Amino acid sequence: MHDDINPEECWGLDTLAIRTGHHRTAEQEHGEPIFPTSSFVYGSAAEAARKFGGQEPGNVYSRFTNPSVQTFERRLAALEGGERCVATSSGMSAILSTALALLQAGDEIVASRSLFGSTVSLFDKYLGKFGITTRYVELSDLAAWEAAITPATKLLFAETPSNPLSEVGDIPALAEIAHRHGAWLAIDNCFLTPALQTPIALGADLVIHSATKYLDGQGRAIGGAVVGPDKLLEEVFGVVRTCGPCMSPFNAWIFTKGLETLGLRMKAHCANALQLAEWLEAHPAVERVHYSGLASHPQRELAARQQKAFGAVLGVEVKGGREGAWSVIDATRMLSITGNLGDVKTTITHPGTTTHGRLSDDQKAAAGIREGLIRIAVGLEDIADIQADLARGLDALV
Repeated sequence: MHDDINPEECWGLDTLAIRTGHHRTAEQEHGEPIFPTSSFVYGSAAEAARKFGGQEPGNVYSRFTNPSVQTFERRLAALEGGERCVATSSGMSAILSTALALLQAGDEIVASRSLFGSTVSLFDKYLGKFGITTRYVELSDLAAWEAAITPATKLLFAETPSNPLSEVGDIPALAEIAHRHGAWLAIDNCFLTPALQTPIALGADLVIHSATKYLDGQGRAIGGAVVGPDKLLEEVFGVVRTCGPCMSPFNAWIFTKGLETLGLRMKAHCANALQLAEWLEAHPAVERVHYSGLASHPQRELAARQQKAFGAVLGVEVKGGREGAWSVIDATRMLSITGNLGDVKTTITHPGTTTHGRLSDDQKAAAGIREGLIRIAVGLEDIADIQADLARGLDALV
């Protein structure tokens, strides 16, 4: 390879996930180090002044400059194909920091109706009281997106696939609509990760992550990230630097190590999920399975076009409403009853009373969150064991 060629420009995704962003210290360590320090020292007052003033690169204070965090940021930016990444303390703080950086009173957001419940609360309850209005539309209805935009619209925001119904948004079409109206498009990509979908390559301006989910993959730490062009990310960085929703060095190290196995894990998650979805769809106690990898899914063709695979989150509607759903959940002995997802361990929850429990009845109905709906985030256990654990409760409903 020629010396003037950056090797990272030639690397595949799995290599980027393992090698990008590690700048070794004088100790020449093989694994990425952790820098659990609050501040950094300088050789002179003049050096400190230059670094604090931005005239010289270097670390200043771990709220906004820490080598462990920067390694994670460089690696995720490379995987997503973005110019820059800013890491945050959680996925929700990534969304908040983006909104604070790019929006002001009087601006408007157009968002898909099928969002994580906390995202809806953030938009309506907290951004709303500062004069930022949000309009909600069906994720797949491009005409509705177009109709909802006004001259005050600055941001289009969507999760695709959606949580928990696996609805798919047409990212290139949404990007075209946003840019034609002078707005930005932000995509929450935590369900698929860059191993399966790269929204920036499809036209999105910003990618949002809850690193807590698949980027870690082990359920060990809370974190978030925003990826996009340097110009926009500089504004997000300013919010994190000033307001302080920063990622800790230890959590950044965990997420960096999680990225190293991301590609392998996502392939295994998807294989298990598709097999489980097909099994569930054939079970007599199941009324409907929401999973974009199924032939019955109305947007499977779109999903196959813009995704490498279909992810690992299933929405499963069972007979008997809430009572039936709770009985299936309570009958499990191996699956983890928790609202988190993205783990090697399969998790199960009732969205209507947990992850989307703060939505009003009307909001739940509009988002398709029915009483009989269960969300399963399929892990990496033997698929036969996952099926057997679910069969205990499902068989009792027949």
